[in-house]
Formats: sequence, C-alpha cells, structure tokens
Amino acid sequence: MLIRTFGSAVFGVGAVTITIEVNTGQNTGIGYFLVGLPDNAVKESLQRIESALKFHGYEMPRQKIVVNMAPADIRKEGSAYDLPLAIGYMAATEQVVSENLEKYLIMGELALDGTLKPIKGALNIAIQGRKEGFEGFILPMENAREAAIVNNLKVYGANHIGEVMDFLNGETEKLKLVEMDTRREFEESLNKMVDDFEDVRGQENIKRALEIAAAGGHNAILIGPPGAGKTMLAKRLPGILPPLNLQEALETTKIHSVAGKLAKNSSLLYQRPFRSPHHTISDVALVGGGNHPSPGEISLAHNGVLFLDELPEFKRTVLEVMRQPLEERRITISRAKFSIEYPASFMLVASMNPCPCGYFNHPEKDCVCGPGVVPRYLSKISGPLLDRIDIHIEVTPVNFDQLSDRRKSERSETIRERVVKARAIQAKRYEHMDGIYCNAQMSSTMAREYCQLSNIGQTLLKQAMNKQKLSARAYDRILKVARTISDLAGSEEIKIEHLAEAIQYRSLDRETWGGVA
Repeated sequence: MLIRTFGSAVFGVGAVTITIEVNTGQNTGIGYFLVGLPDNAVKESLQRIESALKFHGYEMPRQKIVVNMAPADIRKEGSAYDLPLAIGYMAATEQVVSENLEKYLIMGELALDGTLKPIKGALNIAIQGRKEGFEGFILPMENAREAAIVNNLKVYGANHIGEVMDFLNGETEKLKLVEMDTRREFEESLNKMVDDFEDVRGQENIKRALEIAAAGGHNAILIGPPGAGKTMLAKRLPGILPPLNLQEALETTKIHSVAGKLAKNSSLLYQRPFRSPHHTISDVALVGGGNHPSPGEISLAHNGVLFLDELPEFKRTVLEVMRQPLEERRITISRAKFSIEYPASFMLVASMNPCPCGYFNHPEKDCVCGPGVVPRYLSKISGPLLDRIDIHIEVTPVNFDQLSDRRKSERSETIRERVVKARAIQAKRYEHMDGIYCNAQMSSTMAREYCQLSNIGQTLLKQAMNKQKLSARAYDRILKVARTISDLAGSEEIKIEHLAEAIQYRSLDRETWGGVA
C-alpha cells in the first residue's frame, strides 16, 4: 500500500514541503529502505519510532518498507521527521486512517516513550503550509503557539504520538486546536521593558548620544574605563528604539525559530533583540553557516542591536566579515552545494577600554601602558570598520554624588517617544526610496542633498576638521548625525548647535586621540 504524508525542510528562513512516500506489501522480503538524501539523524529514526509505537500499543510493520523523501535532491536533516514517518508506517499498514493525511503537515521528534519534542522552524513551516493550501499543521505542543501565529491554518498541538494517532482515527477531542489573537497579544506586549534608562544614574551625555543613535539608526562605540557603565547603557538601547511593527516581529521570529532560539510555548518576539556574543566567537558563529546552515549572531540581531563588548579583543577576521553586512543589511552564505541568504539589518553598538590597562584619560587613575601601546591597541580596529561607526562616545566614571542621587532619571518610554517622532520625519523623507528608512542608511550623494549646511556651518565644520585633525571619513558621518539631531529638534535645517554637537561624536577620528601624532 502506498501512503503519502507531508513534512517540511527549513532552508534559510524559508521552508520546502517534503512529501514522504511509504510503500509496503508490494514486494516480498523484510527490510527497511529509506531514500531521498536523509542524514544520519533521519536514518536513525527507525529505532525511535519502533520504541514509541510499542510503548503506545502499536506494532511496527514486519514486511518490506520502502520510504522516499521527495524532492530527493534536497538533503533532509534532523529528527523532526520522526512523526510523519511513523504516521506513514501506520497508515500504510492500515493502523491509522489515511483519508485525510493530505490535508496536514506533520512534524515532530519522538522520544522512546512516544513523547513529542520541540522542533526548529515551526513558524516558517506554518507560513509555507498555508501558502501551499494545507488545512492544518500537527506538531509538538511546545511549538503550537509559535505556529498558531499564522492565520487560516489549523494548528494542532500534541504531547505524544498516541494523541496524533487517535486524532487521525477520528477521535478529535484527543488533540487540541491552538488559536491565538496575534494582534491583541502583540499590542499588549509592545511596551514591556526589562531594562530602563530610569535606573541609570548620571551619564546624561551618554544617554543623549544613544538617543541620537537610536533616532537615526547610527552605529555607535562607547570608549571608557572598566566600571563606567558601558554595558549597562548598551543593554538599555533596545528600549528606546521604535517598537517593532508586526512585519518586523514576524521576520525576527522566523530567524530565531530557525535557529532554535525561541523559548518553550512562546509565540512572536515582541521586543527588539539584543545579542551580545563573547569575544571568542568564530567567523561562522557571527555571520552564520556551518555544516547544517544556521543564522549567525548578526542575523539573530536583525531589527535589533548587536553589542560587541571589548571590541579590540575580537579576532580581526571576525570583525572584518561584518563590513559587508553592515552596508547591505543581509548576509549570503555560499557553499559548493547551496547558497542561503539571511537578513542582517541591525544596529552595531561596541564598547572598548581606551587602552590595555583601561585607564587612559581617566580623571583619577594613571595609565600604566608604555609608549606606543595605546595607538597599537586602537589599531586592532580597522579603518574600514571604524568608517561604518557614526558615533564615538567617551564614557567617564560616575562620581559618588551622582550614584547616591535618589532623583529618578528620564524613563526609556519618554526617550522612545522622541525617537519615534524623529523616525517618522525620516520615513516621510525617504518614502520614495527603496531600502532607506533612516539617516544612517544615506549614501554620500544623499547626505549632500539632505544635509546642506549654511555658510557659517561650512566654516565651523572646516575649522573643526582642521583644528581637531579629523580624518576625511568623518565628514559624511558628521553630516548624517547632525541631520538626526535636527530631526530630534523638529528642525528642517541643520543649525549651528546641531552641527557642533555632531562634531563632538568623532573621538576616534581625531589624529591626536590616544597619543597618535
């Protein structure tokens, strides 16, 4: 008897429907033949399936079984095919009614007692299933809320294989239909903040700089001694970024689903991601790829913040691979047999000590680094990467009076309101331009069009570049940041005070910074 069940293979951030054909009883002999480019995890499914079926009182067929997973030129990876394979075996031997199998996508990993374990990419599979006209999706209960985000698709969560068998045999009460009001949950969860700028004492100038970075989508680097609060400030940046819209939340959730980073029984990601990889991270872990392709940290930070703490400690090769994604806002992983594209539109925020000992330019402690050590330390960050960071902020330690001040600081929610207004101005400005949503994404040509200075402004910028010995790459960056400052102020023109403030945020471009002559 020939039976077909349907599963899915996740490829990049999309999915491909897999047809599982099970044929029994047509040939003499006993054996189990699985074809269609399965990996070892799929090949080992027979032992898990047999144990699970016996635990629930079903018998594994004792005859020749030929299984084909089509299309046969796509590699099938992972243990999530256990459930559709098991259902195929049972339907082929008439232990399960096969009439409605073509209506459902079925995915799930089996434990030896038949318990269903969670899978990766449930949301991506559900989206593809709805697109191809499937009526329902049967999967582990822990993934059900995630898949239920997709409307016009019935999502059934199961705890063990016995529930699935009973459901297919007509006992519908054995399987729970999971439904979600996605928009209501999304709107209720938008403004929930874990880390708030209200908790930060002092550092008003740093908060201002991060507000500007959030308003214009600018990459930023924080330079200061240990304990000055660089990490604490960076962690609060997602809270002042504009709230995710539903489309952004869906894109972000798809990436985290593929990577298996969603929490149990979770649904949409409502908050912008904040990713902070350790400086020992490898190139592949940062950009994605591997033997079993998976999104890297830059894609997991999509629509959010990628924070690189102690930037000079990262391997130079790791930092250099970010240069293209920072410009193109996507990463393409190319290998001999496949090519996958992951989105990577993120804000880069980095922090670093000003020198190896950490106390260069410290107001109270002396730097013990030898001659030439500071410039050599800073040179670990390449010019092309630094060129993609718009705002350089010097962070100084907070004194006792500020730490002990009981007055509350401005809340993240208040700062976010100003950021949202500035982003709305930018959205209107760039509404006719594809792929441009904020000031940081402007090209040099656009910067000259939208960041025009008065004669006094031109004179000020020229004097600043000559006096502070700013490099040529600072010119466009200053214009973009000045444009954002004027947007925050609700001004159509870039005023002198906006330009003067933007000039302050180019510390590392000064040729005399760090003792570089």
